[in-house]
Amino acid sequence: MTSKWEKNGAVQETADGLLGLGRGSVSLLSQLKQQGITKNVLGHCLSTNGGGFLFFGDDMVPTSRVTWVTMARSASGNYYSPGSATLYFDRHSLGVKTMEVVFNSGSTYTYFVAQQYQAVVSALKGGLSKTLKQVSDPSLPLCWKGQKAFKSVFDVKKEFKSLFLSFANGKNAVMEIPPENYLLVTKNGNVCLGILDGSAAKLSFNIIGDITMQDQMVIYDNEKAQLGWVRGACSRSAKSIISFLP
Repeated sequence: MTSKWEKNGAVQETADGLLGLGRGSVSLLSQLKQQGITKNVLGHCLSTNGGGFLFFGDDMVPTSRVTWVTMARSASGNYYSPGSATLYFDRHSLGVKTMEVVFNSGSTYTYFVAQQYQAVVSALKGGLSKTLKQVSDPSLPLCWKGQKAFKSVFDVKKEFKSLFLSFANGKNAVMEIPPENYLLVTKNGNVCLGILDGSAAKLSFNIIGDITMQDQMVIYDNEKAQLGWVRGACSRSAKSIISFLP
C-alpha cells in the first residue's frame, strides 16, 4: 500500500508497509502456515500490461506444463533460489561460468554480475542490425534508437534473440527469456536493456527481477521445496490461465 503527499508542489509516494513473503520464519506466509490458515505456497503472475495477481496456497497451482526445480539454499540470505544455471544466447552457450540465481519480485530489473552481464551485452551488440544505433537515454545505461520512435517492445523484438537459463536442479529445467522479458521502451521511444550490471550495484549473485517474470506464473512451493514457472498471459484471471493450460 502507498500513501501520497506533496513536497515543493510535486506529488510523492511513500510505502505504508512491506509485505514479507520470503523463506524466513517471520514472513507472512510462514505465519499463516503456522496458524493452519494456508499451505506454505505462493505464486504471482505479473502482466506486461500492468497488474496481475498474487495467490497463497496451492489451489491455483497448475497440474501440467510447469517447469519445476528444487530450491537451493541461497548463500545470500533467505532469497528464493533455483540454484546454479548456465546462460545461453539464442541457444548458444556464452562460455561463462555457471551463475547463482535468485528470484526477487521486489526488484524491477534483472541483474547479472560482471562476467555474465558483459557476455550478454557483447552477444546482443553482435547480433543487432544497422538500423539500431546506440544512444544515451536517462532511463537506463544501455539503449538504442531506431529509424523512428518505438511505441512498444513488440515493435523491435524481432531485432533481438532470446536468452536461456538452464538450471542444474531440475530435469530439462530451462527458463526462456524472450526479448520482451529483458527490454523496455522509454518515453523517448528508445529501447533499453532491462538487465543491469549487478557488480556495479555491489551484488555477488544474479537476480531475476520483475521484468523477466512478466507473463509467467511463478510458484514458490515451500511445502515441497521447489520453484516453478509457466508462461501465460497474466492479464487474465488465475482461473482462466489454469483452464487455458492443456
